[in-house]
Amino acid sequence: MHLPGTPARPRCRARDDRGAAALEFALVSLLLITLVFGIIEFALLLRDHVAVTSAVRAGARIASAEAGAGKADCIATPCTPGAAPKLAQDAADAIQRAGSAMPKDSIDELWVYKANASGFPGAATSMDTATCSTNCVRFRWRDASDRFVYVDGSWDSRSIAACAGADTDAVGIYMKATHKFITGLFGASMGVFDRAVMRFEPLPTDSCQANKPIGGGGHQ
Repeated sequence: MHLPGTPARPRCRARDDRGAAALEFALVSLLLITLVFGIIEFALLLRDHVAVTSAVRAGARIASAEAGAGKADCIATPCTPGAAPKLAQDAADAIQRAGSAMPKDSIDELWVYKANASGFPGAATSMDTATCSTNCVRFRWRDASDRFVYVDGSWDSRSIAACAGADTDAVGIYMKATHKFITGLFGASMGVFDRAVMRFEPLPTDSCQANKPIGGGGHQ
């Protein structure tokens, strides 16, 4: 009951204040949720980038130690043909065995190539213009085989020069994958790629020169 001379209670103002608070809470909550999802998406993208970087380094370490491993064999099916060096398949297998937090089916392709002075395939000056055509072998991940399988390309193992005391050839490993976003805040997907380049470890001088075959398990 309203007594004479007593001010009325501001019921409308109280309702307005509650509405404004609810609206502010909704806006702040939306901002916080977006920020949290953004952090999660960035963390997963960084995880895949680190996984690709780790993979190419692992492959390069194996390949750089096998200058004299000779041509690829076909013990497993599907296999890398003899037109490619054994080090290429060994590098791909090493990446497969190393494992990764990144799903293997997100890997688009893997290149094992003779690196030029800039660390790229052939005469390329960047990976944006590079093609896997000369002294380069390309692999793709196959779920059915649970491994990388040869797609195309060649690299004569006898052409690899790795003489002690001289500049050795360099091998490059390039891998490209597709990172799929969960929330769609940054689109559906993004390409993730990296490469690693290492000089071949020197071979004995009587077997290291390009086009000079060596015995037992070497150039063929």
